[in-house]
Amino acid sequence: MYKTAGEAKQFIEEVNGLVPDSDKVDAVICAPALFLSQLVISSQDSALQIGAQTMSEEDEGAFTGEISPVQLTDIGVKYVIIGHSERRQYFNETDESANKKVKAAFSHGLTPILCVGETLEQRENGETGSVVEAQVEKGIAGLTEEQISRLVIAYEPIWAIGTGKTATAEDANEVCGIVRKKVAALYNEEAAEELRIQYGGSVKPANIVELMGMEHIDGALVGGASLETESFVKLLEAGSHA
Repeated sequence: MYKTAGEAKQFIEEVNGLVPDSDKVDAVICAPALFLSQLVISSQDSALQIGAQTMSEEDEGAFTGEISPVQLTDIGVKYVIIGHSERRQYFNETDESANKKVKAAFSHGLTPILCVGETLEQRENGETGSVVEAQVEKGIAGLTEEQISRLVIAYEPIWAIGTGKTATAEDANEVCGIVRKKVAALYNEEAAEELRIQYGGSVKPANIVELMGMEHIDGALVGGASLETESFVKLLEAGSHA
């Protein structure tokens, strides 16, 4: 929940033209809903894609304040974050609601970015693997193999978000590997390899190269470090050379 409409427009204008070619890196800004339409228009001549931070699983109806996948696709949004830890923590979203939203996103041509991750208490209790596996299994239940190949899963350890703490590259890679192995068990190896797995949690220019060098980390879900033009572009440049 950052930036005014004017600041968001200025950011996109500064970033346009600096985004690496789309064959090297996929760059997506997931912005507050108020700005989405404007940002889609402002980014039309660049490789930058626009995503939403959340959405309803319903196409329409008496759900005051919600935004539907139909409305997002109508204005040209391409991606949507599903089940972010803050949505789970503050707005009571669950694995089951995330699953409904993932299915709704696919049914309307959106690419869902499904978030999974453990709390500090769960990590200290040695429950990271079981927690993440359960979130993945429930979150992707009922998807087709083809949908799995287009899905993005973001591993974001809750204890590393906005705290300045970062999982080591090895730790992040281990859990991303758990995600891929779980998907392979539920579907097959080919689908698991096609799946794009991101790491999120205090990612910044100083550590993204090491993170992106890991076997199972295909990208990054970035928070604060993506808010400034210079930092954002550095992240993209690092990703394009990974």
